[in-house]
Amino acid sequence: MMNTSVNRHAMPLPPGVKAPTFALLSTPGQIVSLAEFRGQPVILAFYPEDWSPVCSDQMVLYQEVLPEFQKFNAELLGISVDGVWSHLAFARDRNLHFPLLADFEPKGEVARAYQVYRAKEGTSERALYLIDADGIVQWSYVSPVGVNPGADGILRALEGLGKEQAS
Repeated sequence: MMNTSVNRHAMPLPPGVKAPTFALLSTPGQIVSLAEFRGQPVILAFYPEDWSPVCSDQMVLYQEVLPEFQKFNAELLGISVDGVWSHLAFARDRNLHFPLLADFEPKGEVARAYQVYRAKEGTSERALYLIDADGIVQWSYVSPVGVNPGADGILRALEGLGKEQAS
């Protein structure tokens, strides 16, 4: 009998890899693509689903920290497998002012490209990526699904990116 509990967390794409491109709906009529942000850092925050307590806490925290991300000229994109209408209601209810992208159809395609899709649950891992201005993954992290990873890791990665660009 195989012990599958060893592989509890996905192995996200490692630093140095070119970030997979994507274009996802952020509203019923608006598509957001990773390519739009070339020339600036992008934070991808994959989360399992709208409305769950941990996801709500995580996204509300990122809204509060958004000015800190913006000091680094970084764009924050939330991504889950929920549909665009769920995202719109969730963003309005939680007062979120950054794009929530619907990795809905085909379900989880972007999460799969970033190696953070949870096929058994049909959701994504709670995963974070920092992509640099050239579209290269500089930092990635997968948190246990029930744990809010906070913003400290993202801020440290942004600070490290800023130091790299300065040298």
